Amino acid sequence: MTPDAGIDGSIGQGWGGRAPDGVHVNVVLARRGSATAAGLLTAFASPSPGHTPVLVCVGPDQPSYEAVVPPTVMMNKATATEERHQTITWGAAQLGIGQGVLDAVADGLLVADLDTLVFVSIWVDAAAGDEPAVRRAAREATRAAVGGAVEGPDPAAVERLVRDRDTLENPFYGGEPGA
Repeated sequence: MTPDAGIDGSIGQGWGGRAPDGVHVNVVLARRGSATAAGLLTAFASPSPGHTPVLVCVGPDQPSYEAVVPPTVMMNKATATEERHQTITWGAAQLGIGQGVLDAVADGLLVADLDTLVFVSIWVDAAAGDEPAVRRAAREATRAAVGGAVEGPDPAAVERLVRDRDTLENPFYGGEPGA
């Protein structure tokens, strides 16, 4: 697939790093003017307490901020009400997201234009404390999620999931697999 061909509505996910400084992201790609983009921009304009969507910007200080291209909106999945969690989410994680999107541009998966929109929903553990580790994890997870959104899932992984569907596990599920 050529960069950005048919990406509107494409979804991917990625994990980077190790707990508590690891992060999980979900990515939705959109094309400007599409229904997907309208939905994403509605989310951008609809903050709620502890959940603030932001346009991903990078720079050494606030007056030097530059928005990542393609425009990337991030939204935190974990409610950020404590100052340290907020700092890591909108600092280290935001920087890592920006780097991950730019890695996808450098790798030819996305085009750096204003018609492509990237929405990243990120989970950062409230116990995270290592800013460089969170930045690296967010970068890794975002690049992986964009890759999954553009290239689709690994067919072997899909086959394995279907085959093993009765014994799948989740770290937040306390019951026995298949029960």
